[in-house]
Parts: sequence; structure tokens; C-alpha cells
Amino acid sequence: MFANLKDLPLFDGLRSLFKGKVPEARRWIVLDVETSGLNPHSDRLLAIAAVALDVSPDFERIVIVIGDSYEAVLKQDLPSSKDNILVHHIGAQAQSEGRPPIEVLEEFRAWLGDCPLLAFHSAFDEAMLGRAYALAGLKPLQNEWLDIEPLAKITGVNPSLRALDDWLGYFGIECAVRHQAAADTFATAELLMRLWPYLKREASSWSSLRNIARQANWIPR
Repeated sequence: MFANLKDLPLFDGLRSLFKGKVPEARRWIVLDVETSGLNPHSDRLLAIAAVALDVSPDFERIVIVIGDSYEAVLKQDLPSSKDNILVHHIGAQAQSEGRPPIEVLEEFRAWLGDCPLLAFHSAFDEAMLGRAYALAGLKPLQNEWLDIEPLAKITGVNPSLRALDDWLGYFGIECAVRHQAAADTFATAELLMRLWPYLKREASSWSSLRNIARQANWIPR
């Protein structure tokens, strides 16, 4: 009889297989944020929306997991400007009745786990989340990030496309309410699915996809 699971030959074989190598996450998170402006050094985080993707072990397909999503509005002491509200449609009352930032940020951290994060122009989302965690006195997220914009560029589908709206229009992806975090998140996730047939030809893992995205930043526009 084996004393415990670690004494099983199968376990020992798996331990040898993965020694020094952590299996890649199959749950990826596509995220979008709404903010009081476009300056990540001074503007505030108003809302977070995210949805999970399930990535097949062979990297052949990705699926949006609609039931695995997150959305929250953070409480604001002062609402953003009227012009800003016209962009994201989070009104003054909704902002004042939002949930405490610390509560939202820690809940989001728990829901996210150690899964990788993806966004279109992810540097902005990453900076805004980083600022929000810092202002709340919380430790920052340690998750890896991947920008979808350079991935779209390297597919060669249409070199003239730049903004998210351009890509959504090209593929005929409808966004229920543009610049509303949840709608933008699902539209971005669908865009990634449309790009996947091109991307999987060039990459077979999260790390290789990140390397491709970095290299794509050197491609002349």
C-alpha cells in the first residue's frame, strides 16, 4: 500500500514531467475599464468589466465563458464631468451609489486569481488598475498582461486598421453600447476569437503569443 498520493508512481511521473515547468493557464481574462479621463496618472477608475476565455490545451480554439464574468462600478466621492459621462454612460447617481473601491478591487482580485489579462491597448487598463490599487492602499495585481492591438496588427488582415472601432467594424462585430465596459469587453473577446485562426498559426502558447505581441510593436505603422 502507498502511504499517500505522493508515493504513487503516476504522481512521481507527473512531478518529473512538470519539474521546473508550470502548466499554462487555460482561463484567460479579457478586461475593459471605464475611467474619468484618459490620463492614467490623474484620472480615476470608475468601472471594471471582464469575461473569461477557455483556451483549449492544444491552443486550437478559444471560447467565451459567458457565465464566468465580472462587472462592478466603484463608488466616487465626486462624479466625473458631464462630457465624460456622455462617453461611458455611468451617471452621477450610479457613480455615487457604486460599491466601495477596496471591496471591488479585492473581489476582482479573488475572481481573477492568477489568470493572464488581455485588453485592447492594455497599457492603459493596466495603468488605471495599478493606480486604483495604489490609491486604495492595496498591493498591486501580479498577473501577466497581453495587448490585443499588436496581435491584430500582425495578422495582416488589414494593415490600415488602428482603433478598436475599426477592427469591430471590419469583422462586423456589434457592440451593444460602445464605451460601456461590459459591452466593450464582450466585443473585444469576440474580436480575439475572430483573430484566433490567424494567431494560432504563429503561436502555440501564452508565452509565444506574448513574444509575438512584443515583436509586433516594432512593425512600422
